[in-house]
Amino acid sequence: MTLAASDPALLDRLEAAAPGRVRSRATDRLALAHDASHYLLTPQAVVSASTIEEVARLLSEATADAPITFRSGGTSLSGQAVTDGVLIDTRRYFRRIEVLDDGRRVRVQPGATVRQANAWLARHGRKLGPDPASEAACTIGGVIANNSSGMACGIRDNAYRTLESATLVLPSGTVIDTSRPDADEQLREQEPELYRGLLGIRETLLSDPALAESVRTQFARKNTMGYGLNALLDHETPAQMLAHVVVGSEGTLAFVAEATMRTIPLLPHAATGLLYFDDLESATSALPALIEAGFATIELLDAASLRVAQLDALAEEGLRRFTVADHAALLVEFQAATDGELDALVAAGQPVLDALPLTVPARLTRDVSSRAALWHIRKGLYAAVAGSRPQGTTALLEDIAVPPEALARTCRELSVLFDRHGYRDSVIFGHAKDGNIHFMLTERFGDREGLDRYPAFTDELVALVLAEGGTLKAEHGTGRMMAPFVREQYGDELYALMVELKRLCDPRGVLNPGVIITGHADAHVRDLKSALPVEEEVDRCVECGYCEPVCPSRDLTLTPRQRIVLRRELAAAEHRGDERLVRQLEREYEYDGEQTCAADGMCQTACPVAIDTGALVKRLRAERVGGLEQAAWSSAARRWGRVARAGSVALTVADRMPEPLVTGASRAARAVLGAERVPEYRRPMPAGGPRRSALQAEKPVAVFFAACIGTMFGAEQGSDGERGMGSAGALIELCERAGVPVRVPDTIEGLCCGTPWRSKGFTRGFESMRKRVRDALSEATEGGALPVVCDASSCTEGLMAMIASDAAGPPVAEQPANESAGGVEHSLAGGASGLQVVDAVSFVAEHVLPKLEVTAPIASMVVHPTCSSHRLGTTSSTVAIATRIADEVEVPADWGCCGFAGDRGLLHPELTAAATAPEAATVAAQDFEAYASSNRTCELGMTRATGRPYRHVLELLEESTRTVDARVDAATVATLSASATPSAAPDVVGDGVRPAQGPVRPIRTDRGR
Repeated sequence: MTLAASDPALLDRLEAAAPGRVRSRATDRLALAHDASHYLLTPQAVVSASTIEEVARLLSEATADAPITFRSGGTSLSGQAVTDGVLIDTRRYFRRIEVLDDGRRVRVQPGATVRQANAWLARHGRKLGPDPASEAACTIGGVIANNSSGMACGIRDNAYRTLESATLVLPSGTVIDTSRPDADEQLREQEPELYRGLLGIRETLLSDPALAESVRTQFARKNTMGYGLNALLDHETPAQMLAHVVVGSEGTLAFVAEATMRTIPLLPHAATGLLYFDDLESATSALPALIEAGFATIELLDAASLRVAQLDALAEEGLRRFTVADHAALLVEFQAATDGELDALVAAGQPVLDALPLTVPARLTRDVSSRAALWHIRKGLYAAVAGSRPQGTTALLEDIAVPPEALARTCRELSVLFDRHGYRDSVIFGHAKDGNIHFMLTERFGDREGLDRYPAFTDELVALVLAEGGTLKAEHGTGRMMAPFVREQYGDELYALMVELKRLCDPRGVLNPGVIITGHADAHVRDLKSALPVEEEVDRCVECGYCEPVCPSRDLTLTPRQRIVLRRELAAAEHRGDERLVRQLEREYEYDGEQTCAADGMCQTACPVAIDTGALVKRLRAERVGGLEQAAWSSAARRWGRVARAGSVALTVADRMPEPLVTGASRAARAVLGAERVPEYRRPMPAGGPRRSALQAEKPVAVFFAACIGTMFGAEQGSDGERGMGSAGALIELCERAGVPVRVPDTIEGLCCGTPWRSKGFTRGFESMRKRVRDALSEATEGGALPVVCDASSCTEGLMAMIASDAAGPPVAEQPANESAGGVEHSLAGGASGLQVVDAVSFVAEHVLPKLEVTAPIASMVVHPTCSSHRLGTTSSTVAIATRIADEVEVPADWGCCGFAGDRGLLHPELTAAATAPEAATVAAQDFEAYASSNRTCELGMTRATGRPYRHVLELLEESTRTVDARVDAATVATLSASATPSAAPDVVGDGVRPAQGPVRPIRTDRGR
């Protein structure tokens, strides 16, 4: 079945309401046909509305009776974020966050993620109440639309309970700000039938005590089935009723354009433990005592979950050694504001733990890395099952809640259902103290067996849960998945009130039709998503969308999820012989999917199944490379020293010429040869940098691999008004100053980390360079006895990948670090050659910084972490250096990959402009004395984006620790002259040097807007 054309009249009306915001290409429509659920509907058009006024016009004038669905993060699991009508994307423009009352409240728009909001709140010691596992990707719009909760918040701090007010756009186009004193009067005047209807439903409930009690009972637990009629009992004024009944309504009643949320205290101190029980009954019987003891989280893992988790190499060691039979486990955690409060909780809780019938004695740990390993067990289950599912199957994450006393029985019966319907390897886990459990199925919707099995299983599941007095959806929303069963859960009377509520708010029935309220008994098995086998990365993807917030091209073209689903759509079009659609998708994908992908690997750091979409794009680029290009870049690899010098000379010449002359020539060349081949010259652009030269040292402690980007791109102006020495010169000088001798290989000028070849798919040139680097470093490091230090984070990562490619298995640099687990990870990489690589900031922080004295402290500094420093786990070292030399250090809460990606920012400057826009706005709001990063091309990207001079943090460290009476000749050092041999030093760096004396202040990682 081919892709139907969009209605031209509809497109015209949409364009009139939101000029320049309407997209209807096949790529745009199919990319957003997919969300995290197992449903698939292709919109007629996608509109990226930018203002409340545009949304109001779209609803009241443009769409007529076309279905309308609002979408932000697209992480919903029940089919509530897809449509065959008009999809209004609110992620791109509705992102404003405003911290109020010193963090006690926050005003936030629907496109901001939970993590972004919490980052702004963290400096105030506050956070949002809802704590969904998808907090990195799910947005405030989805949190409110689904009444999200999470592992710790229960129903006390969920979206419903913490919402203070909202600005709503009704289907008529009416805008109601419920925080206004006259909100009820406005609602009565502008929407009189809705105003009266809300009061009428409330009166109906209050006049029937049994009906009202039924509502209160349903919502006294986690419950996201149907509409939250409890809002009409909990609140007395129609405006507040409306604001709160919209919570959990999944975009079917109104658009939430802005919300003010009450926040809760951030509890940074925690003690975590995994409690093993002989069986499920023993585990669930322990719940009352554990809840009474004050555990913030109590997560259940059944025996199947434990067996799956044991296969994960990152799982806690005790679990890997444990012999699982019918066991179950509870992952418990105390949380507190201070160490003293945590001490008290642990002391009071220990007797409770001692009294439990545990298989092994309980142990609570406060160690950050140990706690991270324990939580990896719980959070890694989804990845373990989803990532290993058979090709062509779809992952379904189900969600129910039952009374805690029925939990063990329900879990047992679920296991029986799994066996009866042939769902193998399904695991049960969830929020035990709420009676809320999740389980995962993998189904093949492309064949008859799967299409018959899934509805049969669902019918039995519904009967099981409702017989236990439970709810069919506790957290994930009714969506399309459970819409046919809302009446069955609530009964005819309450269901009729829900239907009436929908009619009052949305008389035309245009907002997300088929979600929550449906007239189709088989709605849950319509429009199901099937998946053809395509490619390894594509087949593992569960389309969760976790990758999207970290992608630098997310506001320009596509996200990693969208790049993957378009590969699926292309395969499906080929399978059914739709050649026209194939050609269209291939044509549009070249720019959207390949050319504007930074291939920075940030998507892998967020992906629950560790997919690096950038690696897929690199492979696709390699398939496009012709023989002439391969030969040219292979030749360049053999003559890299001359190529790098030529680039440096060209930039120096261009820097001295009139800008219009150079930019004109650049544009002309791009017009002839293509934007993918010719970089755009645009100022600010530095002149070329110095040549790299060998450096000898007696008893060196490391080998310095100076990055060639320092030759191509010269340094920014230093604090003395002269051209800076660059990161390479700064590292040499710092090591000499600290008595830490380093060696630079004799052939350094012709060496490179290989990233230019690898990122563009020039495989032959990469292999040529890899062999040269391996041989040179093997000799310079004396067979791997010395570590290799590199002064550009992206080159460090590239060098690691190059060296690791000698070994079996994936390159080390392609396995993302986790700085939040505590400490620097992946700062070293070993390949078959035994070589080790460490980033310069980590090397300096450990070996050099303690031996330096700060003589010229910096008042304030902003730090831009790079995608490579994040993946390598070295951002903490960058910040440590910055904190040593600056009184105030800030890492913007909305930092992200700059998208410069080697030369990608020169080839496609629009990518860097889009990627840096949020961070640039934050940086521009305050003046800093210094701007720092750890990679020259990233510094260029941020300098262009902000108009502020970003420099390598090592340059700033060098200037801040110069001796007063002996200033270094920066220009000489920058040449890496072989004559500038450091003084001898012992093999192990000794003591005796006075440490830095500059003031060290707490790091400011965020600031309210």
